[in-house]
Amino acid sequence: MKQELAPKRVDVKATALAGQQFEGVESLSNYERLAQDLRDPEPELILNWSAQFETRTGATGAAEPWLNLALKTRFPLLCQRCLGPVDLAVSLAREFRFVATEALAEAQDDDCEEDLLVQARDFDLAGLIEDELVMALPLIPRHETCPTAVPMSAADPDFDASNEKPNPFAGLSGMLNGKANGKLKS
Repeated sequence: MKQELAPKRVDVKATALAGQQFEGVESLSNYERLAQDLRDPEPELILNWSAQFETRTGATGAAEPWLNLALKTRFPLLCQRCLGPVDLAVSLAREFRFVATEALAEAQDDDCEEDLLVQARDFDLAGLIEDELVMALPLIPRHETCPTAVPMSAADPDFDASNEKPNPFAGLSGMLNGKANGKLKS
């Protein structure tokens, strides 16, 4: 089913049993938390997404709901090396298995490779998409090779001149030496 915006409410069990697929193309500016971290969240920044719900036979033989999520976009960021603009391409493909409760998700989380989500009648697919995009943001965005030379040292001509100033505590040293020799009276 072609969508413009990712749905905020999906009945996971019914959608998985029907094997329903959602897909869409929308602006990254629709995702407020993500837009805060982008250099310039322009309306023409496009996110292509698809979400395929399905059931798979679980370890107990019962049908379990799964979600295959695919996201493709680019992030306009600021390079932390040269401080110039950098666009990073992002392409994600993730699988999620749904379980009945949060307690069951916590109990099974360490023993499985896939990510677990709690099954709901009003699952927020748009929220999951935004969470995945926010987690895909690099901690330190940077070019592979910066387009301009990056200075790797800093030189300040006034720095050497400031080292020639007299030390204000040098006189204290003389006073302490004088007291030790008995020259100063208290």
